[in-house]
Amino acid sequence: MKIEVLGTGCPKCKKLLEHTEKAVKESKVKAQIVKIEDIEQIIGYGVMSTPALVIDGVIKSSGRLPSAEEIATWFKN
Repeated sequence: MKIEVLGTGCPKCKKLLEHTEKAVKESKVKAQIVKIEDIEQIIGYGVMSTPALVIDGVIKSSGRLPSAEEIATWFKN
């Protein structure tokens, strides 16, 4: 599983990375977490509001900060 955290480095973006790492650890899933801060790459996803979370190429969240618990539910779907 590839998880991408999209954000320019704002506090919410950093918090989303923390929540994502926590969700991966607690769910015990094998995942590669990549932090993308390049605005051109972020726009390439069609994301207009950060932070955003992409799992295996699918945008799961944009413009808000989901909890680690919510992120973990996306691993199961």
